Amino acid sequence: MEDEFHELTDRVRAELRSPQDLVAYERLLGLARKNTTAGREELAQVLTAVERPLWAREIAAFILGTAGDRRAFETLVLLLNYRDPVRCATAAHALGRLGDPRTARAAAALATNPLRTAYALHPVRLLAELRAPESVPALIATLERLLTPHNPYWRVSLACVEGLGALGDRRAVPALTAALDHPRLAAAAAASLARLGVQEPEERAGP
Repeated sequence: MEDEFHELTDRVRAELRSPQDLVAYERLLGLARKNTTAGREELAQVLTAVERPLWAREIAAFILGTAGDRRAFETLVLLLNYRDPVRCATAAHALGRLGDPRTARAAAALATNPLRTAYALHPVRLLAELRAPESVPALIATLERLLTPHNPYWRVSLACVEGLGALGDRRAVPALTAALDHPRLAAAAAASLARLGVQEPEERAGP
């Protein structure tokens, strides 16, 4: 299995609290190894079963999501918006492989929500990976909102700058040019502008 799944299962194993947890954990891993239709049905039931622990739903959603089973969508979006960055990263990885057209809209909604900026890093990176119609407008809107002095979420801003450069859409030029004035973003903004064929103005570039 891919490295991300091994990282997930190693992390989750540390969260197990009882022999019953270990049995359930081993059952999920067995279903992943078998990769059968019946196994995927059981995994889908884990997503909606009452009182299943978060780690069990995370494993089930990851397995289904990376297999392209859209029943994992709602759980993965919930995890993408979770307070634990490690879970956000795992969900973003699975969503990037899910192939659900709703993914970009959900990621854009999370990235542009000013009340969720602290958790926007992985939605922003996912938007750049997806290269969807929603990606560029959402990254521009998020970056412009965060171009303020003493922005505590500069890593989110940096991800927007890098993502816009990778996406190669010239609609991003004004926002990237404004980012040149921010020391933590300036180098990445100049690199992204260069990828768009825009040279940094001489008065900004210095001697």
